[in-house]
Amino acid sequence: MIEIIITKSAGFCFGVKRAINIATDCADGEHTKDAPIYTLGPIIHNPQVVKSLEVSSNISPRKTIEDMDSGTVIIRSHGVKLEELGAAKSKGLKIVDATCPFVKKTHELVKELTDDGYLVVVVGEKDHPEVQGIISYGNKDIIVAASVDELKNLPRVEKIGVVAQTTQSEEKLNEITDFCLTRAEELKICNTICSATSVRQEDSVELSKDVDCMIVVGGKNSANTRRLVDICSSIQPRTHHIEVATEIDPTWLEGVERLGVTAGASTPEWIITEVIARLKEIGEGLA
Repeated sequence: MIEIIITKSAGFCFGVKRAINIATDCADGEHTKDAPIYTLGPIIHNPQVVKSLEVSSNISPRKTIEDMDSGTVIIRSHGVKLEELGAAKSKGLKIVDATCPFVKKTHELVKELTDDGYLVVVVGEKDHPEVQGIISYGNKDIIVAASVDELKNLPRVEKIGVVAQTTQSEEKLNEITDFCLTRAEELKICNTICSATSVRQEDSVELSKDVDCMIVVGGKNSANTRRLVDICSSIQPRTHHIEVATEIDPTWLEGVERLGVTAGASTPEWIITEVIARLKEIGEGLA
C-alpha cells in the first residue's frame, strides 16, 4: 500500500480565500441583482474555480475594461494596473476590490520608494498580472528582474529599493538584493513575499526529500504552483504537475512507497480531495 503524505499548507491561502468570499458575497448582494458582474482577468489562477464561479454565481472574467459596458467589476486577488482602475471608474463601473492585502501593501511601498527617489527593482516575472499591477505604481525607471542575469547592465546609482512579487522565493530575493548591494550607495529592502508562500515552499522542500514521488496540484497558469513544481523537481525528479485528478498517470506510482502531495495557493480543497481519492484508488490497484 502506498503511503500518501500531504503538506499541511496545501490549498487556498488567505488572499485567495478572501477573494473568493468577496466574489460570492458580491453575487449574493442586493446591489448586483440583475446587473452583470465581471472580474478583470481570472479572479485567481485556477481555471476550475473560475469556471465554477461563472456557473454558480454568474461572475464572468473579461480581458479588458473595454469588454465591460456596465455593472460591477471585481478586482482579482493579484491586483490590476493603476490605469485599469482609472478606466473602470471613468466608465462608471461599480468596483469591488478583492486584491490581496499583501499585494496592496506592495503597491503602497513601490509608490513610497518612487516618491523618495529610489530606483525600484521588483523581483518577479515581468509578464505576470501581479507584477504588471505593481510596476504601475512606480515610474518609467522601475525595473523587473526574475534573476541576477537580468540585472547585469544595472548602473551604479545612489539609492535602490527592492520589493518582490508575493509568490517569489526567499532565495531569489536574497540573490537579487545581494547583487543590488554592489550597485547602490543605499539599499532599502522590502520583503513583500507572503509568509504563507514561504511556509508552503518550505513544507514542500522537506516533503520532497522524504518521498519517492511528488504530485503538485494547481493551475498551470499559477506562478506559485509552477514555483512549487520547480522547487520539488530540483529535489525529487519524479515530480508531476496536475490541475485535476483525471490527469494522473498510474505509471507515475509504480514502485512508489511514499507519495507526497502539495498544492498551490489557488487550489481548492475539493480538487485536492479528488486527487487524493484517485491516488488511493490507483495505489490499491498496484498493491
